[in-house]
Amino acid sequence: MNPTTTRILLIEDSEDDAFLLRVALERAFPDLQLARVDNAADMRAALEREWDVVISDHVMPRFDAFGALNVLKDAGRDIPFIIHSGAIGIDSGVSAMRIGADDFVDKGDYGRLVPVVERALRHVRALRARGAAEASASRLANCDPLTGLANRKRFAELVRDSLGAAPQAALYYLDIDRFMRINDSFGYASGDLLLRQVAQRLECCRGEGETVSRIGHDEFALFAPRIAGREAARLRADRVKQCFADAFLLNGQSLFLTVSIGIAVAPEDALDAAGLLRNAEAAMFSAKRQGRNGLQAYQPELEGDSGRRLRLESALRHAVSRDELFLVYQPIIDVADGTICAAEALVRWRHPELGIIPPDQFISIADESGLILELGDWVLRSASLQAQRWHQRGWTGMSVAVNFSAAQFKQQAFEARVREALAAAALDPHHLELEITETLAMQNAEATAETLRRLKDLGVRVSIDDFGTGYSSLGYLRRFPIDILKIDRSFVRDADRDGDSAAIVRTIVALARALKLKVVAEGVETLEQREFLAREGVDRMQGFLFARPCDEQALEVLLAERNAPGRRKMRVAA
Repeated sequence: MNPTTTRILLIEDSEDDAFLLRVALERAFPDLQLARVDNAADMRAALEREWDVVISDHVMPRFDAFGALNVLKDAGRDIPFIIHSGAIGIDSGVSAMRIGADDFVDKGDYGRLVPVVERALRHVRALRARGAAEASASRLANCDPLTGLANRKRFAELVRDSLGAAPQAALYYLDIDRFMRINDSFGYASGDLLLRQVAQRLECCRGEGETVSRIGHDEFALFAPRIAGREAARLRADRVKQCFADAFLLNGQSLFLTVSIGIAVAPEDALDAAGLLRNAEAAMFSAKRQGRNGLQAYQPELEGDSGRRLRLESALRHAVSRDELFLVYQPIIDVADGTICAAEALVRWRHPELGIIPPDQFISIADESGLILELGDWVLRSASLQAQRWHQRGWTGMSVAVNFSAAQFKQQAFEARVREALAAAALDPHHLELEITETLAMQNAEATAETLRRLKDLGVRVSIDDFGTGYSSLGYLRRFPIDILKIDRSFVRDADRDGDSAAIVRTIVALARALKLKVVAEGVETLEQREFLAREGVDRMQGFLFARPCDEQALEVLLAERNAPGRRKMRVAA
């Protein structure tokens, strides 16, 4: 339904008066849809459709405005109600407003009627926008934005409630084998398409009372209540594996996926949601170590043996001192002229025995162990030094964007560490962009605002990353001293073909304009996405369409190509 269409239900017995009213309203509302009824039965039938405003005559042979108001109330519809009549006095008009009318206007006074209708339309559309925002916030709080499945938080709540009613159950932790290779080979957009297909298959094989969740990038969980014992749980797991027997389709190509499944049962393995998840995950890691595409029920000895995380933690403690960490940079493109205006610094780990370890395998370990502080300091110092090297080589407009974790951001001396890194690199603070997630910003909004003010006093720029995936208070957002909003890739992904995603992007851009902020769209992978975002007024973009994350030497080649005089345009990666 076109949001610009004005839908008016007219209660009027005179065809001539209705014609004159339509002519007057069509001048003000070119997309007018108007329907006329003149009795209670027809009005009840009409109210089964959507209307923006009801306009009613007061005295008709078979009906009046008070009767129309009662029909509207009985239908449970909250629609602005305007009386347009030459036979209603001030006393009757005021009485009508006391029982629900929004206003009354003398018949034929279109100069006053049109502004009254415009005011009513603004009110009803504001209410609908707020309702849609609240519904969207609820979905974001409880659902995974990519697949629509319950997120980890909601899943844990459902498991907890179910265990409280019936303690016998099984929880399955599923991890798609070698999924990173799919992302590396086909791109993240293709990977996301496969994840949606996996979610659909798991939903199709979900039994009565069962719950499916996406709890990690390529990790899913299924909770099955009323399953007693490990043998019954294993039989159910065999049926889950059958969901992956048929090929998945990706851009016309057939792909076969395998999955490793860990099983934990209640009450034998755990009595609560956290324990079941933890033990099922340990069992899943054991299944992977045994060759993947397998099932493994939880056993207590797995806790000691699932110690790859412990070994990684031990090695990570020495990664900085042994010079095993390195940075790659994803270019950020200025939409106005196609130049690279900044780059996001991304940390990688080259383990001497295990090779390149993806961030999703060690960042969580660093966070849980407290190593994230040392790792974060290293990233900040290294990125600042690299930005200064760009400036020394002639790319003086380049900025570097650095992500910060909750643990770093909450340090009392956080801004002092930022100041030290800037001083060590002799970098102008204006060329450092500090990125925090929307969720982190809202964890303690008052403290966040104070920390951000201190950072702004240093002269750095502040960016809210993954914007749209959290539940910000606009009041706090207005008070945060920020410079940039980064639209999360989950909305960019479908913005050129999905109305809801497009509406969210437009809303974020409009919000940024109102707050005088820059807008960055991340995860841009197609020309269609780029064109849509450019039309909507996004200031910057980053994603595989322009360049993948690359080392400093490769980025300098891109800088020489893109930022050279006379070659500034929106170019895409070869």
